[in-house]
Amino acid sequence: MPAVTRSCGTADDSENALSSLAMIVPFATGDGGGFHAPTIGDIFPGPVLFDGTVFEINRLQIVRFIAAAALIVIFVIAARRATLVPGRFQNVVEMILDFVRVNVAEEILGKEKAPKFVALLTTMFCAILMFNLMGIVPGLNVAATALIGLPLMLAAWTYVSYLSAGVRELGLGGFLKNSLFPPGVPPFLYVLLTPVEFLQVFVIRPATLALRLMANMVSGHLMLALCFSATQYFIFEAVPAMKGFGALTFAGGFIFTLFEVFVATLQAYIFVILTAVYINLSVSKEH
Repeated sequence: MPAVTRSCGTADDSENALSSLAMIVPFATGDGGGFHAPTIGDIFPGPVLFDGTVFEINRLQIVRFIAAAALIVIFVIAARRATLVPGRFQNVVEMILDFVRVNVAEEILGKEKAPKFVALLTTMFCAILMFNLMGIVPGLNVAATALIGLPLMLAAWTYVSYLSAGVRELGLGGFLKNSLFPPGVPPFLYVLLTPVEFLQVFVIRPATLALRLMANMVSGHLMLALCFSATQYFIFEAVPAMKGFGALTFAGGFIFTLFEVFVATLQAYIFVILTAVYINLSVSKEH
């Protein structure tokens, strides 16, 4: 976002900080240009490195690299510093691991089947949570799941997991029969029910997982961008009578930041809950 030239260094620093919070796109313009609200097109970043090559990297990919590196570092440190009497950092990590194991895997799959899928569900939850939280990190300001590519990859991971789990447990024929021909239904209804079940198992489940995750993170990102870019506009661009509105939009941005933390955590939880449910449906002989 272009900075407005000021004679005072303090004003420059404040404006640059707000620009970082607002994103890197020009929502508010000077010279009477007025305020321009963020649009969905602003989510698609241009290339940053290796422009025009097969190795082209954009800003969102850099955010994903940072999130993945941060997640690896956190768990490496937690593993190397693990003690019999855990400290605060170890307690937080163990609380997350126990939450997924007990409240997701064992609760949905049962204690007998849960150990087979705990690693999958835990990795998925922690990765999605970290990717989502990038949207509130100053200087990054965009969730790594805000473009459909990563949510689609995660949904494909779930897709392969519940299909392979069902085939291993029931065999290919048993899995297809169990999924497409639910028991207790009059045979003549299968003409209508089986195509619906096919779409649900093989198309709707992965599609809704990806779209739900992306849509929630995009909407949260746009709300934060709107609030903080409006704050910059009111404070540095608007006429004096309107500068007071900058305090309101900044407060709104702070509230939406807290709400975005909640949404980021909730979406990670919903994703792994549905993954566990789909796996359970696949390995259950009747449902």
